[in-house]
Amino acid sequence: MTTMTNELHPTKKSLNKVFWRSYQALGCYSYDKQQGIPYLRAMVPVLQELYPDHDKFIEALKRHNTMFNTTCAFVPFCLGVSCAMEEEYANDKSGEFNPESIGAVKIALMGPLAGIGDSFFWGTFRLIACGVGAPMAAAGNIMGVILYLILNLVPSTLTRWYGFWLGYRGGRQFLARIQADGTLAKLTDSAKVLAMVVIGGMIPQIVSFPISFTLEMGGGTFVLQEVLDGIMPNILPLLLSLVVYRAIMKGTKVNVMIFILLGLGIVLTLLGIM
Repeated sequence: MTTMTNELHPTKKSLNKVFWRSYQALGCYSYDKQQGIPYLRAMVPVLQELYPDHDKFIEALKRHNTMFNTTCAFVPFCLGVSCAMEEEYANDKSGEFNPESIGAVKIALMGPLAGIGDSFFWGTFRLIACGVGAPMAAAGNIMGVILYLILNLVPSTLTRWYGFWLGYRGGRQFLARIQADGTLAKLTDSAKVLAMVVIGGMIPQIVSFPISFTLEMGGGTFVLQEVLDGIMPNILPLLLSLVVYRAIMKGTKVNVMIFILLGLGIVLTLLGIM
């Protein structure tokens, strides 16, 4: 939507489309981008309105074609912030708004929100709902199912709806303020650093490269894994992640890398190294 001042603003209809598409956050989950593709698809209605120029629209699509993963209940909040930042960038005439900050802030948000969301929605609300509803359902009482749905889905649904509009409206006001006083540039750099910390912290959690190789020598046992841990804990998962990242950046297909890693794991296991 274009206003009298020639500024571009998404309509409420397109914003609602973004919200409803957020429910498909796990609809096209992939190894390399996880929730990234559904996130990109959810942004399309707003991006189409903010970037009528085809080249700028394609640029925006590429900007969101990245890895993303957080608790589903907080995906709408991140989408709201992204919509606000895209709107700010689309109307930036001074050239001071760095579009890299859009992706950096999104990545910086996903880690902390995942920690909070998993604790509340997976570790608290769902367990309470099961504890209340399961005994009643086992006894044949339909209220057990109803109570489970209420206790589990109501907090999630409210968080999704109000979180989306909080992210969008609060994001616009926040961005206007920090852009005026020059804080946005500092925030962008900080968000990039935080994003790298979040990604780095995920490596030992999701990448496993155990070494079982041992060697009897001098009346003692040489354990290679202990030596590597003494140099730096989780050094092999880190090096493996860097090698895979480098290969993908050079154009190696993700599916090819998966089969290479699968074959490497089988060979090292047969050799008794893993």
